[in-house]
Amino acid sequence: MNKEIEKLLFNPIRLKAISFLMTVETCNFKALLDITESSKGNLSIQLKKLNASGLINIEKYFQKSYPTTDYSITKKGKNSFEEFYKQLLSLK
Repeated sequence: MNKEIEKLLFNPIRLKAISFLMTVETCNFKALLDITESSKGNLSIQLKKLNASGLINIEKYFQKSYPTTDYSITKKGKNSFEEFYKQLLSLK
């Protein structure tokens, strides 16, 4: 596995976020905030890192005049997470 991806996914907040994104098509910031139990600022930074590495997509738009942000996992993100998970299981 790519050591950069491995290092990226060992962070608890990023791991919780990407694990949750594996189970849903899209979600909003509030859902990820609840799942990760993180501060808004820290979660925002961690999501930007996942996005910069191509593991998630971030889509910003307005809904009824309010800014909204949706998050989804990319194909690269799914493949990387599955490989990371398999490697963790092999450590038994």
